[in-house]
Amino acid sequence: MIRNVLSIAGSDPSGGAGIQADLKAFSARGVYGMAALTALTAQNTQGVSAVHAVPPDFVAEQIRMIFADVRVDAVKIGMIANAGIAEAVAGALEPHRGMPIVLDPVMVAKGGASLLDPHAVAALATRLLPLATLITPNLPEAAALLGEPEANDRATMEAQALRLRALGPSAVLVKGGHLGGMESPDVLVSDAGTRWFEAPRIQTKNTHGTGCSLSSAIAAELAKGSAPAEAVAVAKVWLAGAVAAAQELSVGTGHGPIHHFHALWNTEGNTP
Repeated sequence: MIRNVLSIAGSDPSGGAGIQADLKAFSARGVYGMAALTALTAQNTQGVSAVHAVPPDFVAEQIRMIFADVRVDAVKIGMIANAGIAEAVAGALEPHRGMPIVLDPVMVAKGGASLLDPHAVAALATRLLPLATLITPNLPEAAALLGEPEANDRATMEAQALRLRALGPSAVLVKGGHLGGMESPDVLVSDAGTRWFEAPRIQTKNTHGTGCSLSSAIAAELAKGSAPAEAVAVAKVWLAGAVAAAQELSVGTGHGPIHHFHALWNTEGNTP
């Protein structure tokens, strides 16, 4: 049976991040993707110029209509934009507690633009974190959720992951891409304990949408029945391939997108 996964996130018209990246990741991982939009952005590979938030009631109605008709096997939550939308999403999902929910607490775009109202951090932490099966913050996002300085070593990363888990999510994956050095380690804290995922840093500027895509790939694997650690492991292998193959694409002049379909297309864009 093909699984159905819903993304609740913002739109990226350049196709590299947000809803567009989520739907590509779902398709690449073999699940049927659906989308409820929280915000429209005006952006390209060089940055974000404007954000237009969707009214919270309309966000909730999109989610309600999906659940009223379609079997949903997992949910991925990305860009929330403001506290009102955080409250609306939490209210719409609370009747469906127990299904896999992956929360990627998107706060800042790759180019540095803020994608979350500072007043919304508390709503995100108190309303959405307790609903999540897994959250996937990077180092700045983990620090912002906790109100602490950003981690700059592995011990602090693990400690922050443990403190984030105490806020309610079943599992926490803190991503170490912002650490210096040649490695990019991530740490997962769950019922199974603590597990580190090691990966070499790939030298490329084409990393637009990596966080969106990773969280969506994890949601796809959870929808198929994988445990969190297995879902993270599979998703990270797929993402590494997508980043390594990003140079096959020619999209924009800034932070280019990853190649979601690296395993499915040849260099001419045709299926093998």
